[in-house]
Amino acid sequence: MKVTEKVEVEAVTDVVCDVCLTTTRVADENLEYATLKAHWGYGSQHDGERYEVHLCESCFFSTLAYFKQERRVQNLFSEDSDRDQAFNTDDRLGLVATDDYFGDHKS
Repeated sequence: MKVTEKVEVEAVTDVVCDVCLTTTRVADENLEYATLKAHWGYGSQHDGERYEVHLCESCFFSTLAYFKQERRVQNLFSEDSDRDQAFNTDDRLGLVATDDYFGDHKS
């Protein structure tokens, strides 16, 4: 026997970029956004704090460009040539997969 009744369910209907405050909804009604997370543990200055920032595509890549620039500045006068060579590949900073349309990329 099936028993049915109306149930109120809470669901995510939109994600707004925390930087520019625009919707992350795209033309086909999907949500396209990035999440920057941090959970600081025992002994850190921010022990017990958790952060979660949602970014639209534009703000994500602006933030990534900032990280790349910071990496270059922080290592501007580095004397370690192997590390310098690794840092010169800034175009791949954070990139873990390409052409992974279905999320089935194996690391």
